[in-house]
Amino acid sequence: MSGQQTLTEEELAFLRSMFDLARAGDTARLAEAIDAGIPVNLTNGAGDSLLILAAYHCHTDAVRALLERGADTGRVNDRGQTALGAAVFRRSESIVRLLLDAGADPALGPRSALDVARHFDLPEMLALLEPVSGAVTR
Repeated sequence: MSGQQTLTEEELAFLRSMFDLARAGDTARLAEAIDAGIPVNLTNGAGDSLLILAAYHCHTDAVRALLERGADTGRVNDRGQTALGAAVFRRSESIVRLLLDAGADPALGPRSALDVARHFDLPEMLALLEPVSGAVTR
């Protein structure tokens, strides 16, 4: 016996609902669930963490709450994206600053935040990222 438990369909549905809370920015319910024991670094089938989804959907308070609970800024989803890259893509200066303050690496991942800023010609985002990474604009 491997010691692994199989989750019921109801339990799986509940866990999937956590990603909906992150997408919707339902900070209170998301924080409550994590405080009750849901893993802060829970990921879905595409490798998206709660933090990546909250950042992509521009929910500053949810991002802050996840970071306060220990969310890993270094998670990379199956498409090579990070929460920082998602925030850069969405041009969310407040979330970019939160993630950088929490130690997010602008050069992390095959589609790094720096790559996103350069590819989409986002000089205002590069200005936030480059002092942290030591990168030079190309």
